[in-house]
Amino acid sequence: MLDTVEQVRPADRPAEPPRKARRPRRELLPYLLLAPAILLELLIHIVPMMVGVAISFLKLTQFYLRNWKAAPFAGGDNYKLAVNINQPAGKALLHSFAVTLAFTILVLGFSWLLGMAAAVLTQRTFAGRGILRTLFLIPYAMPVFASVITWSFMLQRDTGVVNHVLVDQLQVVDHRPFWLIGQNSFYSLVIVTIWRSWPFAFLCLTAGLQSIPGELYEAAALDGAGIGGQLRRVTLPLLAPVNRVLILVLFLWTFNEFTTPYTLFGKSAPHQADLISMHIYQNSFVTWNFGTGSAMSVLLLLFLLVVTGSYLVAVNRRTEHA
Repeated sequence: MLDTVEQVRPADRPAEPPRKARRPRRELLPYLLLAPAILLELLIHIVPMMVGVAISFLKLTQFYLRNWKAAPFAGGDNYKLAVNINQPAGKALLHSFAVTLAFTILVLGFSWLLGMAAAVLTQRTFAGRGILRTLFLIPYAMPVFASVITWSFMLQRDTGVVNHVLVDQLQVVDHRPFWLIGQNSFYSLVIVTIWRSWPFAFLCLTAGLQSIPGELYEAAALDGAGIGGQLRRVTLPLLAPVNRVLILVLFLWTFNEFTTPYTLFGKSAPHQADLISMHIYQNSFVTWNFGTGSAMSVLLLLFLLVVTGSYLVAVNRRTEHA
């Protein structure tokens, strides 16, 4: 009898679920999906950057283009030439850096102000808000070359729309200014770049405003806060995370701006609008001095890394103390 019971008990026990076999392929799947992106990142950014660093230590000119590895080793001569402000090359680079810094501050500041104002004005629902927002985003959505070439035609001295409106229609000035040469070229470049950049700020700030509850504005209004008080006490503090990222991105984009001045002025920008990106381009592809141009590019990269790191450290410290 006991033998019969013992024989029945194992059969009555529920069968253990089969153990799942290990699937190494599934563990490798994320890495396989990331592999194309990593490969393209290496081919498009990392490898060219390392080649540029290597070229900066060579006396690479048009005589060694076919075999750039045969170019003489320059050591740190290219860097010394770029930073020596007593030499023409160093003075020109310093001037270009100062122009780029002023250009970046103006474009970043006005782009943020216009984007913030437009985002706040279109925050509440009203008739035609969607159409107005769409119109605001047109400069950002347009191809860069098409929009900047249009501006270059508008800024022409004799046939441009700008002079036609200012001189013929409004009679603000009694002569037709040159907008693409001299000191006016700097202001023209700033205006065109702001026109292209501020919709991006508007888009980011509008997205940030959508996450702010309307009850906070109602509570602030009940406490007697006006529009300025609501902006200072509710909007700006809650938009701080968005503004931190937005300001950094706008700074990096604007400081490295190349397409707009190249399309607006061509290969040779005026002295007053000689941005550092155009200056490096001229040293590399106009005078065929790739070693000096690469050294300037490396110095620009180091400067941007230092600024970005300092900005992130300062922001993190301020966030921790807040």
